[in-house]
Amino acid sequence: MAFSMHNKEGNNKQMDTSKYVRYTPEQVEALERVYTECPKPSSLRRQQLIRECPILSNIEPKQIKVWFQNRRCREKQRKESSRLQTVNRKLTAMNKLLMEENDRLQKQVSQLVYDNGYMRQQLQNASATTTDNSCESVVMSGQQQQQHNPTPQHPQRDANNPAGLLAIAEETLAEFLSKATGTAVDWVQMIGMKPGPDSIGIIAVSRNCSGVAARACGLVSLEPTKVAEILKDRPSWFRDCRCLDILSIIPTGNGGTIELIYMQTYAPTTLAAARDFWTLRYTTTLEDGSLVICERSLTAITGGPTGPPALSFVRAEMLPSGYLIRPCEGGGSIIHIVDHVDLDAWSVPEVLRPLYESSKILAQKMTMAALRYIRQIAQETSGEIQYGGGRQPAVLRTFSQRLCRGFNDAVNGFADDGWSLLGGDGMEDVTIAINSSPNKFLGTQYNASIFPTFGGGVLCAKASMLLQNVPPAVLVRFLREHRSEWADYGVDTYSAHCLKASPYAIPCARPGGFPSSQVILPLAHTVEHEEFLEVVRLEGHAFSPEDVALAQDMYLLQLCSGVDETAIGACAQLVFAPIDESFADDAPLLPSGFRVIPLDPKADGPAATRTLDLASTLEVGAGGARPSSEADTSSYNLRSVLTIAFQFTFENHLRDNVAAMARQYVRSVVGSVQRVAMAISPSRLSSHIAPKTLPGSPEALTLARWVYRSYRIHTGGDLFRVDSQVGDALLKQIWHHSDAIMCCSLKTNASPVFTFANQAGLDMLETTLVALQDIMLEKILEEAGRKLLYSEFSKIMQQGFAYLPAGICVSSMGRPVSYEQAIAWKVLNDDDSNHCLAFMFVNWSFV
Repeated sequence: MAFSMHNKEGNNKQMDTSKYVRYTPEQVEALERVYTECPKPSSLRRQQLIRECPILSNIEPKQIKVWFQNRRCREKQRKESSRLQTVNRKLTAMNKLLMEENDRLQKQVSQLVYDNGYMRQQLQNASATTTDNSCESVVMSGQQQQQHNPTPQHPQRDANNPAGLLAIAEETLAEFLSKATGTAVDWVQMIGMKPGPDSIGIIAVSRNCSGVAARACGLVSLEPTKVAEILKDRPSWFRDCRCLDILSIIPTGNGGTIELIYMQTYAPTTLAAARDFWTLRYTTTLEDGSLVICERSLTAITGGPTGPPALSFVRAEMLPSGYLIRPCEGGGSIIHIVDHVDLDAWSVPEVLRPLYESSKILAQKMTMAALRYIRQIAQETSGEIQYGGGRQPAVLRTFSQRLCRGFNDAVNGFADDGWSLLGGDGMEDVTIAINSSPNKFLGTQYNASIFPTFGGGVLCAKASMLLQNVPPAVLVRFLREHRSEWADYGVDTYSAHCLKASPYAIPCARPGGFPSSQVILPLAHTVEHEEFLEVVRLEGHAFSPEDVALAQDMYLLQLCSGVDETAIGACAQLVFAPIDESFADDAPLLPSGFRVIPLDPKADGPAATRTLDLASTLEVGAGGARPSSEADTSSYNLRSVLTIAFQFTFENHLRDNVAAMARQYVRSVVGSVQRVAMAISPSRLSSHIAPKTLPGSPEALTLARWVYRSYRIHTGGDLFRVDSQVGDALLKQIWHHSDAIMCCSLKTNASPVFTFANQAGLDMLETTLVALQDIMLEKILEEAGRKLLYSEFSKIMQQGFAYLPAGICVSSMGRPVSYEQAIAWKVLNDDDSNHCLAFMFVNWSFV
């Protein structure tokens, strides 16, 4: 016993000493090499390591395991420490930014208090002035005040000489800085834009200033010079910028540069002209090391261009704007952005003026777009964003830019790109433009391959309309997820053969077959998920056995943006272009799609109750005003402008046939979108809108009778009180019932699919009767709801019905919906056989 005890103590002592192993540099180097390849090796790999490395032979496998555990722990601690240091730097910089913003706001408050006091004194003086002498004294005092405060004399502001340009540049710099960090503009923070280290920044819009203006402050992890390089390349991030030409570069004595610039921007819809700018851009460095890029329009007063704007353009003015880029301690930059423009809103129809008078829209399109783009580049540079498909981030960004640019070119149809209007058919709802030399879009090599014999071109059919009571984000999400609801796959065979089955011919159809379903393959998304780039595979099916060889899958490159309902003033867009399976980086793209731009709600009249076709109802006078008879159409609530543009290729000898097909095709899409817009309009916003069309087929009448009868058989009560069961009385009662009633298929070995829903059910699911058949029951139920339904399913089949407690389900748009109770019952046909399963969700509402 004594021997055994002694032996045990010796073993414990030996084990204790073996816990602490000193590794030689050579051993550490060998372990580090393995750790680089495999941070968590298996026991077999560790044993193999000992066999392959003689220098590790004196170390036990357990100790090797402990070393890797410690190494992973140190790596985790290092990353966490680095992350915390980064967060600390962000918080420090954000704190500094917020303190500066607080100081600026305090100055603004002081200025307002001073102005308020001054105005009160003036009013008191005016009320006390009752005699001519007092009036004269007031006038004299005003003259004396002007003598004591003479207007400052500006240096010679003449753009025709370098000294004059420098004077304009210095004045622009002072005015820009007063807007960026001072109180020159009364800024109001945008609702929902909370500042923080991970937010886009502090976003504000102007209140009571000429034109529209937006301001942003944010942090990015890029050096100032890199930020300046990105911001000056405006076409890369400003999607509405068509071109930016630097006509002259003049160095200044202080190390800065002055650039004379001509810029063109796209019009967002087919119902307004594009804008162009003549500007002076001044780049310089301040005494504290900050970089400044400021810009303003050159006008006739400053010796700028006095000629008319280019054809199809309206001359707009950029008031002092720019970027203040300050280096941040520990790396990165603090950016102040000011965008201030006058877009000449009086030249567009009155109903569209909010697009040109809204600072929130300007903030979304320019100010926030610049910050988001810089953050995107920063995260791509640091490797924080991983993309699929083996594509480099720059290539994917280029695809997104090309889709937007191609769609903008189609919507605008500039003559200098080769576009010309084609005669209509007497109705002006759809505009047809043709381009017989589309080398700009497809390239010479593609043009020759697509039109080898007869030559050809590109044809664009486009239309715009006004929508009410449909959130743009909801509509675009629906169009993206339910393509079958609007895509016309029944383009007649003749028109399809006219297009020779070119992959670039029809935006969403193939001859000989039509896609029955779509599969969305994500490629990339922006930092805040406000934009998605994806490939859509449309599965083809043949119309007949002889067309099987032609029934192929079709691929679309698709860009979806603005689907976040919480974004203020954001434009929602769905743009897609056919591609072939090779999907080359330089593949030609003919984008088509939809753009929905929200208009600021008007509060000076009742909301509209209809969808208007602006192309046929708006008339713009010489001064941009509309006839008085249409004045009432300017007061809509929750309005948005929808623009649709579809591009097709054609051969010259078939141009008229393709034009007729395209016009009819776009008209059918317009009709479908109008029906979708009315169908998904939320009930809480559209109680005044006419109810959805009542299904009038004999099958619907029969189903309503079965649903009502089965509920009475199983529960012993009535689903609702009805005075008559003759005709469509039951169907009307079910259709207009306040609770959501819907029916599911009841098939073995198949997931239940919705086959019918009443108006409330369609509202709850945010879908339509046609798209309803694409939704499975299990997709709208959360995990708890699915488990509960499965547990009650046998009871429903045996007893005929079951009551389900309160819960939450999900609409087809992904929005959570709560309900107080659900009732499920088995629907029997006239032979008392199981036909389907019915559900009623009581007192539902969006969460």
